[in-house]
Amino acid sequence: MTQNKDHGLTEEIVLPEHLLPLGSVLGEGVSALDLCMVLAKIFRVQYTEVALMRLEAGLLHFVFPEHLRTSGAIPLSSKAVAAHTALSKKAEIFNNFARVKHASIFETVKPETNGTDEPAQLAPIQKLMSVPIMDRDLAVVGVIQISRKALDSKFAQDFSREDLHDLELAAGLLATAPALLTN
Repeated sequence: MTQNKDHGLTEEIVLPEHLLPLGSVLGEGVSALDLCMVLAKIFRVQYTEVALMRLEAGLLHFVFPEHLRTSGAIPLSSKAVAAHTALSKKAEIFNNFARVKHASIFETVKPETNGTDEPAQLAPIQKLMSVPIMDRDLAVVGVIQISRKALDSKFAQDFSREDLHDLELAAGLLATAPALLTN
C-alpha cells in the first residue's frame, strides 16, 4: 500500500507473484545495489546487466552500476537508446541489440576488480529492454534497462513481451523508490 501525500488517500498495488520481491526493496535504507540485485533475479540476468538512471536537468545519470556514476551522463539530445526511451516515454525491447547502432562507450568502462587480478569480462550487450520510469504526473524521472550480455547473440536468451510488461510494472514502482531518488 502507498499513501498519496497530497490527498491522504491510500492505494493498494497488486503485483504478480513473481514480482513480489520488489516490495522488499522500495523502502528507505535500500541501496541501488539491493534494488538491482532483486531486479536481476526477477529477470534472470546478472546484476551487472541492470542499469538504473535518474533524469536531472536534461541528463541521464547512472545510479547503478556504481562504476558508471563517475563516467559521465547521457544527454537527452543524444542518440542513445536510454535518451530515446526517456523522450518517447515508451518501453522498448531489442533482441538484436548488437546490430542496433548505439554508443557503446558505457559498455567499455570496466568495473573495478575488487582486488583480484582477473580482468572483468566485457561481453557486449546482445539483448536489451529499456523502460522509462515516470512519476504520477507522467513526467520521466529515469530509465531502467535490463540487458543480456554474451560474446555472441546465440548465447543470450531473447526477452519476451511478458518480460517487457513486467519491467514496465517494476518501473511504475521505482518512481518513488529512495534508491533511485537519493543515490
